[in-house]
Amino acid sequence: MRIAMIGSGYVGLVSGACFADFGHFVTCVDLNQKKIDSLQRGEIPIFEPGLGELVAENAAAGRLTFTVDLPSAVAEADVVFIAVGTPSRRGDGHADLSYVYAAAASIAEAVKGFTVVVNKSTVPVGTGDEVERIIRATNPQADVVVASNPEFLREGAAIDDFKHPDRIVIGTDDERGRSVMAEVYRPLYLNQAPIQFTDRRSAEIIKYSANAFLAMKITFINEIADLCEKAGGNVQDVARGMGLDNRIGGKFLNAGPGFGGSCFPKDTLALSKIGQDFGAPLRLVETTVAVNDQRKRGMARKVIAACGGSVRGKTIGVLGLTFKPNTDDMREAPSLSIIQALIDAGARIKAFDPEGMKAAQEMLPEVEFAAGAYEAATGVNALVLVTEWNAFRSLDFPRLKTLMADPVLVDLRNVYRRAEVEPHGFIYESVGRAIDVPVEADLPAAAE
Repeated sequence: MRIAMIGSGYVGLVSGACFADFGHFVTCVDLNQKKIDSLQRGEIPIFEPGLGELVAENAAAGRLTFTVDLPSAVAEADVVFIAVGTPSRRGDGHADLSYVYAAAASIAEAVKGFTVVVNKSTVPVGTGDEVERIIRATNPQADVVVASNPEFLREGAAIDDFKHPDRIVIGTDDERGRSVMAEVYRPLYLNQAPIQFTDRRSAEIIKYSANAFLAMKITFINEIADLCEKAGGNVQDVARGMGLDNRIGGKFLNAGPGFGGSCFPKDTLALSKIGQDFGAPLRLVETTVAVNDQRKRGMARKVIAACGGSVRGKTIGVLGLTFKPNTDDMREAPSLSIIQALIDAGARIKAFDPEGMKAAQEMLPEVEFAAGAYEAATGVNALVLVTEWNAFRSLDFPRLKTLMADPVLVDLRNVYRRAEVEPHGFIYESVGRAIDVPVEADLPAAAE
């Protein structure tokens, strides 16, 4: 089949490369000429393990091409995916659908013959109805079916997720649309991937609901971690005991500094707004958003407490800046709030991340960036592990002890155990493990 992928960002590029690897002929479209030029040269604009090789192989085979010419790509396509950004709208937190609607209008002007137009972007319930209205109003003669096909890709494991999905959700009541979408995903039948056909609005709600539920799960275990610290428990033991119940499961029960990234913060906020608009407020989701925002800055208080109650005039080393390992994505990363709070409290920051430094430099102009983990630790009064990259899982503690001004390690991902660290002369703090004596921190309130 011939597929046009409108948008060559994270979702569009990964999906387009995987569809091409299935044997389809895919044209990825983007309005950014520089991005298209880079992709045509084989330069990948994001860090995703295996993506560069996948793009190169399918481009060489002639199944994957890149262009700014949307009309030509759409006119030749059997299926057109809309995979453009839906960021939080400034001012009210709703999803900004301007890119989706602009794509729909452009598709309507170019479409020829029967075509299935698929929303792959994460969009609020009812967006498919509006996309269909725009297409009908722009081109009343267009023979199209508008469907919803939300993505469920994890950054850092996106290719495997696409090729071995838990489920494929397709929202359309049109039999022609169902037939075409079944053919698009036919190569996955060998993997026995379950395909759920549903109505369009249910498919739109499924995506938001899944992300919100996982975000709530993370937020719940983070609050249990706080209880463990005060009451004398170990959150990792608690999480394991909960996760062994197969009604709950062990995934997304790792306590830490809060969730970030391109999906959970944006989607939970948007879902809470959707609930308000429909007169069905989602109080659990609203609370999840608020608790997670507070937690990120609250992690700075843990660092300050480990430093004796004040970091004014001290230098803090930070290991890991991206919201999770195996990505260069800095969007809503906990490190941003933690670092800003430490700076507000008077600290200087040295930081290192294996892939996120370029994006971080634009967001954190006051931070000194190091060439490696040990350089980031040199001369610091405390070292904070924020993102659990593999490179940080086997630190040389005797070496760190000689490099650091004060041997303080704050492990916000519970990568290590106290018994591994303290024998080397370190003060060690983690998340959700019992503390002995609470220390009040002098963290100022965030600026309005």
